[in-house]
Amino acid sequence: MADAVQSRVGKTLLNAKVNFVFYFLTLVANFISRKVFLDHLGDDFIGLTGTLLNILGYLNLAELGVSSAIAFNLYKPLKDADQAGICRIISMLGYYYRNIGFVVSAAGVVLSGFLFFIFRDSAFRDYGVIYFAFYSFLISSLLGYFFNYKQVLLVADQRNYVVSSLFQSSNILKAGVQIFVAVYVGNFYLWIAIELLFAVAYSRVLNVRIRRVYPWLKTDVHEGKRMGKERPDILRSTKQVFVHKIKDFLLTQSDQLFVFIFVSLKMVAYYGNYVLITSKVMQLFNTLLDSVLASVGNLVAEADAGRMLKVFWELMAVRYLLAGFICYCLYHLIDPFIVLWVGPEYLLGNVVLMLLMINLFIFISRGTVDNYNFAFGHFADVWAAWAELIINVGVTIVCGYFWGIPGILLGKTASMIPIIVFWKPYYLFRDGFGVSYLRYWSGTLRYLVCFALCVLVAEWVVRRVSIDPAHSFVDWGLYSLVVAGVFGSLYAVCILLLCPGGRHLVARLRRR
Repeated sequence: MADAVQSRVGKTLLNAKVNFVFYFLTLVANFISRKVFLDHLGDDFIGLTGTLLNILGYLNLAELGVSSAIAFNLYKPLKDADQAGICRIISMLGYYYRNIGFVVSAAGVVLSGFLFFIFRDSAFRDYGVIYFAFYSFLISSLLGYFFNYKQVLLVADQRNYVVSSLFQSSNILKAGVQIFVAVYVGNFYLWIAIELLFAVAYSRVLNVRIRRVYPWLKTDVHEGKRMGKERPDILRSTKQVFVHKIKDFLLTQSDQLFVFIFVSLKMVAYYGNYVLITSKVMQLFNTLLDSVLASVGNLVAEADAGRMLKVFWELMAVRYLLAGFICYCLYHLIDPFIVLWVGPEYLLGNVVLMLLMINLFIFISRGTVDNYNFAFGHFADVWAAWAELIINVGVTIVCGYFWGIPGILLGKTASMIPIIVFWKPYYLFRDGFGVSYLRYWSGTLRYLVCFALCVLVAEWVVRRVSIDPAHSFVDWGLYSLVVAGVFGSLYAVCILLLCPGGRHLVARLRRR
């Protein structure tokens, strides 16, 4: 048991280290490249690519749920080192993905016939570029269905660092080549072609690495078809996860499409600056913290209730510490950074910023509950996904029509509070841990009280700082150190003093 725990922790830390290093490399590359692309390719073109990717995201809804359900069913054969069982499950994934790929291909061709009408009233109407970009992005996404599906085994086996290192290295190199094209060539077609070429190269290299890690992995789509008939439980859980993933997609990926519908194509680029910053921050901590998902899955498979709850509160301490720290710092730092980065004309106002931070706090803090629900296979609450979806779309349409971007963000908030904040923890504690739901809130309220108290004290200190963060990057850096140092130290000490999960986590790390 001790060796298994150490192996789990070791793999989790390795994933976290690799993700952490590549995050900062890609962060620099993305911010530099976006600035260059906005300056040399224009707001409308960048807005176009963002809108097309969102539109294609709807086609990829056909996949949602399949890889998650398959990953959940891989935990046991991986624990038992059942290579034959793993091959059968991956074969089933290959069969499902091949069929989904055909559906997405057909839907993409049909959808392309409507691009003229979709962009008829937009500022960017070079239809040659629009169609070339659409089909390049479509082909790139299809590679995942026909060739890259085996990477789910790396994720379930806590070897996500292999995928991360290859994917992020590819993105960094791609950004460098595209920057050169934007500055010295300025050709839209070549810029788009590079997207497709790097997607093909990444697919090829990834599959070579998978064969090296798992030389015994043999897949057969015909065997996968037979396996699907023998395991109706996987198909059932896939359908359940599918509904949840549709909801997650609309919450996380459809913002820019709604901005295009209710505001303008140019504002997609403006809003995209904020999304780039918040998404990169979320990506960092999601890649660090989601690397524990497979570890939690293995922990739940061991069925040790006491250990599960202890680890749950340790992970909650990490989540709330990071959620509070990130949101407080971004609230003070994101606007001056945008002023220095792309200019004051790209600011969207304090209301948008506040709603972004509320949603970001919920997204980061929810992760531990989501990981445990996933590990327990809690997918049957499809009514909750539909409820969240209906609330989100309904509020977004009404409020987005009247208030634009603030209304779109309000739709997210209104849908997440009843389902994510209240229902999901209840589902976990009732059907997973089998203990009182009040235990969840008695622990969680400690973190919320810590956050509120530290915000009040930190605001009193920060408002007395005379540095203007929008004056220069040096001033912004100094101001960042003050904001992060003041709030971070207060919040960390408060959690250690008031939250047992924080103390247990520190004790665990000291034993490493």
